Amino acid sequence: MQDALSDVAARIDAPAIIDIVIVSLAIYWLLLLIRGTTAMTVLRGVAVLLLSAFIVSRILDLTMFNWILRNSVTGLVIAVLIVFQPEMRRALERLGRTGLHSAFGRQEYQELIEIVKKSTSKLAQSRTGALIILERETGLQDVIDTGIRMNSVLSEEVLTMIFDVHSPLHDGAVVLRRDRVIAAGCTLPLSEAPLPPDHGMRHRAGMGIAELTDAVVVIVSEERGSISLASNGRLITDLDLKRLDRQLHRLFGLIIEDETLNNQNPANTMESRT
Repeated sequence: MQDALSDVAARIDAPAIIDIVIVSLAIYWLLLLIRGTTAMTVLRGVAVLLLSAFIVSRILDLTMFNWILRNSVTGLVIAVLIVFQPEMRRALERLGRTGLHSAFGRQEYQELIEIVKKSTSKLAQSRTGALIILERETGLQDVIDTGIRMNSVLSEEVLTMIFDVHSPLHDGAVVLRRDRVIAAGCTLPLSEAPLPPDHGMRHRAGMGIAELTDAVVVIVSEERGSISLASNGRLITDLDLKRLDRQLHRLFGLIIEDETLNNQNPANTMESRT
């Protein structure tokens, strides 16, 4: 045993250590990326299934089954790429982000959040449906091009006017970039994630853009007057103003706390798996 350990130690040189560190960091980063999503559950299930199949095939000496396992690695890699496509897309987007927060100060973000919160409160009280997209670091030009360009100064009055039932723009989404209303009446991609029956097209549209970008989406239900928030492929429903304020501050990096979208009440939190 000691000789074997000595032999292994002798083979470990600087390149081997660097190789181990890089692979370990890559695996750790991927696990952080999918932590708290259904992708982690899928990955765990796949790992258990493969490990069980390998053990059974070895114990029973199943020659054909062993051959299938050895030659299915390429197919499994492709399957993983397909199943975890949303997580991988978000990872690549994170690598390409340019640090929007540095160009927009803390005070400006707080003012943005305050306007959105007050507008959302009014819209919820009057049961006026709304879909408010707060752009972060991933550009939303494709979404903006589907709506009406405004480029107006953001204010509570502007937001409530856009979503007034008599406004021709009230059925679409509004895109906010920092302190500007960039476009209104925008069309969003629809999520295919399973949602409760009482969640309509606004929630599905909000989830759709939250799956594809890092945008934060505030949704007001026309039927129930409830407030929801979609971000990173997750949807939190039935938010009060205090929780909405806390989530917006956290998502824009204004507070650091242990609470995340994953730590919400499971009954009020839904995750996308496309």
